[in-house]
Amino acid sequence: MNVPNALTVSRLVAIPVLMALILLRFPDHDQIAAALFIVFSLTDTLDGQLARRSGRVSDLGKFLDPLADKLFVLSVLIVLVQEGLVAAWVVVVIFSRELIITILRSVGASQGMVIAAAPLGKTKTVTQMSAVTLLILQRPYPALVPLADIAVAVAIVFTLWSGLDYLWRFRHLLSPLETSRLRRTPAGGAPEASPASELGGILRSAGLTVSVAESSTGGMVGAMITDVPGSSAYFLGGVIAYSNEVKERELGVPHELLRSVGAVSREVAEAMAGGVRRRFGTSLAVAVTGIAGPDADGSSKPVGLTFIGVATAAGTSSREFKFTGDRAANRRSAAVEALNMLIAEAATAGRPDQVRSA
Repeated sequence: MNVPNALTVSRLVAIPVLMALILLRFPDHDQIAAALFIVFSLTDTLDGQLARRSGRVSDLGKFLDPLADKLFVLSVLIVLVQEGLVAAWVVVVIFSRELIITILRSVGASQGMVIAAAPLGKTKTVTQMSAVTLLILQRPYPALVPLADIAVAVAIVFTLWSGLDYLWRFRHLLSPLETSRLRRTPAGGAPEASPASELGGILRSAGLTVSVAESSTGGMVGAMITDVPGSSAYFLGGVIAYSNEVKERELGVPHELLRSVGAVSREVAEAMAGGVRRRFGTSLAVAVTGIAGPDADGSSKPVGLTFIGVATAAGTSSREFKFTGDRAANRRSAAVEALNMLIAEAATAGRPDQVRSA
């Protein structure tokens, strides 16, 4: 429990205190409640800043921070409904949005992904907290009623907007096709092998080996392959070539090629795949290069653009992808597609009739 996470927990601890202050009747109880609500709301910004500056961003914090925000705001809103200070449908809309996003986070967690709060989600939280503050203060200060109504309307707009933004950016988590790629479960049977397990089975039975060269995925393909027990029988190693200098030095990618077409290109993906295959002497090799996001880092190429190359004894091929998730989703999608391409190539790598020009 570090300081940022402790600040997050403080919002949860403050919930019963704030509820009591709104319900009880004594001089200035609403003003005190509003003041405490503002103070604890500020911890939402402070905990994130401290975590990033101190390098203490953790999966617990990523999960706990948005959860604390939801409970903090919803609990106070429910009391305000009881006191007749806000319409019940407002709470229903906010709660429905939070429930849907919580389900989305659960689906992501089941696939090994922690969905952190997005910038638009943080804006939503700020508008909700501003609206709640005005709703509390409108009872002792009736002149604030129109401002409170406007604040509630703005909060509803951002609540719906941010919810749609999450669903769009992480729609791949809810896609039946994507889910089937990651792990399919036939009716009445045990789960089918993951792509990494399926690849391992093919490589092992055919006596083939594989190596990887990764840029945008940063080692994720190799991690997925080595998650499978016994993968040392066919996985020899890999190179994480994040910079152009490493691509040149470790993989033999020509400097002129990088200068003319750029690191994120079909030609470089194929050169990386061929280079790592030669370096490790493997039957197959896969290479990934792309722009994961959240921005293009000065490149004119779009975020999500990814090229994956596969090299075998028969030649080298590549495919272009345009992923539309956030950084984590784009990297995972690229890694899964790299495994799928390896599976397709491994199935024919040992057959002499499957020859393709480089």
